[in-house]
Amino acid sequence: MAFVLPAEIGHAPYAAPVLSTLCNHFARVRIVAIQQKIFPDISEDAWLLFAEGCGGRTDSLELSIIEKFVPSSQPPAPNKVVSMKAWREEGHRLRKFLLPESLLATYQELSMRQGVNRFADLADVGIGYVSGANDFFHLRPSEARFLRIPDSVLRVTIRKAEQLPDVAVTRKVVREWLGRDEAVLLIDLKGITEPPASVKRYLESEVGQEVRKGYKCRNRSPWFVVPDVRVPDAFLSYMSGKRPVLVRNEAACVCTNSVHAVRCKCARGVRDLQKAWGHLLVDLSCELEGHPLGGGMLKLEPREAANIRLPIDGMELSAKDRTALTDAVTLMRKWRHYA
Repeated sequence: MAFVLPAEIGHAPYAAPVLSTLCNHFARVRIVAIQQKIFPDISEDAWLLFAEGCGGRTDSLELSIIEKFVPSSQPPAPNKVVSMKAWREEGHRLRKFLLPESLLATYQELSMRQGVNRFADLADVGIGYVSGANDFFHLRPSEARFLRIPDSVLRVTIRKAEQLPDVAVTRKVVREWLGRDEAVLLIDLKGITEPPASVKRYLESEVGQEVRKGYKCRNRSPWFVVPDVRVPDAFLSYMSGKRPVLVRNEAACVCTNSVHAVRCKCARGVRDLQKAWGHLLVDLSCELEGHPLGGGMLKLEPREAANIRLPIDGMELSAKDRTALTDAVTLMRKWRHYA
C-alpha cells in the first residue's frame, strides 16, 4: 500500500491511531519525510507512506529522511528505525525523529535535568474567548463614544498576536492603542441582566438582528454575552515566525482565541517564566512540540504549549550543548521553511 499524505502524519493527534493501526496490520510500515515541498505551489507539505506484508504486524516504524523527492522504482531506503515504544514516549510524534540521534539525545537529556519543567506544571495555557461576531462585539473608542456605550461594559482586549509588545502589555501600551482609535474594546455583558439603554439600542440595531442569527450567538443564552472572558497573567502567541513570544499582562486585558491565555498556577510568577522563555532549550522545545502551519509559520496548540520544557531555575550550557541546540533549532526551522 502506498499513499501521499500530509506531513501532519508526523505530529497531528490523528496520526496516533492511524500509525498504530497500520503497524498492527502490516509487517513493514515506512514513512518518507521529505524536506523540500513535493508540490511547491501549495503551502501543504507532503510525505509518503509505504506499507507491505498485509496481515502481519510490526513494533517499529521505518523512517526515510530525505531532502528532495526524486522519482524511483523503489521507495527510499530507511535511515532510521523508530520503535513504537519510543514513538509513544515522544508523544506519538515522528517530527522529533527528524533530528539526528545525537541532537535528539541532547534535547532529551537536557529536558530531564533538575529544574526543567513542562510548561503545564507551571501554568495553564488555553485559548481566549470566541465572540461569534468580532466586528460587532469589538469597537473603536470613537464608535463607543458615538454609541454612548458606557466604560463599565467595555474591556480592552488582545485581538491578534501582532498587537503584543515584546515584554509586557502596560497601561501605556493600552493608551497608545486607544489613541490610535484601534478596535480593541470588547462589549462584555457578563453578569448584566439588564443592559444599559444605549447598549440595548446597539443590540437591537439592524446589524444586531443579523448577528444574533450566527451559529455562536444563536447557541448561547443570552446571545449577546460573550463567554470565557477572563484576565490572564500573560499572553502567548499562537502562530509565530521565528519564535513564540510570552508577554506579561500588566494592564488587565482580556484576549480572543487568536492568542493563548496563560495563567500561573505555582509560586513562580510571569517574570520567572519569561526569564526561562529566553533559553535556547525553549527555542528547540517550541520547534519540536509545535508544528509547521505553512508559509514558514510555527503553530502552538494549547496541548503542544503544555509540553514545552522550561529551565525555570536557569541552566548553564556547555559549548557542546549550545552548539547542538543551535544546530537542532536551525534544522527544524528549515523543515518548516522558515527563512
